[in-house]
Amino acid sequence: METTVMTDAPVQLTPGAQVEIKRLMADDAFDASQILRVGVKGGGCSGMSYVLGFDAPEADDQHYEIAGIPVLMKPAHAIYLYGILIDFENGLNARGFTFNNPNASSTCGCGSSFAV
Repeated sequence: METTVMTDAPVQLTPGAQVEIKRLMADDAFDASQILRVGVKGGGCSGMSYVLGFDAPEADDQHYEIAGIPVLMKPAHAIYLYGILIDFENGLNARGFTFNNPNASSTCGCGSSFAV
């Protein structure tokens, strides 16, 4: 199966997110067959939750490359994620990935779920 990698990803990764993702991928325990998946799923206190993690590619995935990082996403998720900015915060008060989604009509207090 030939994979077409697109460079015009509907999501963006800040330099901080890029550094953290590349750090995770460089770990000795990282499974190189896994690719970063960005998506959504039903649930969370606002209706939909973000998916961000390493996963095996599936036949219906769209493949992107962002700053040398391979990224997977289901085509149906693009409508919810188009223009989203994923960041990584490494401060004293907050540590982890954050999502700035221009499509969200509301978000929960922790920022991990949203409504459209």
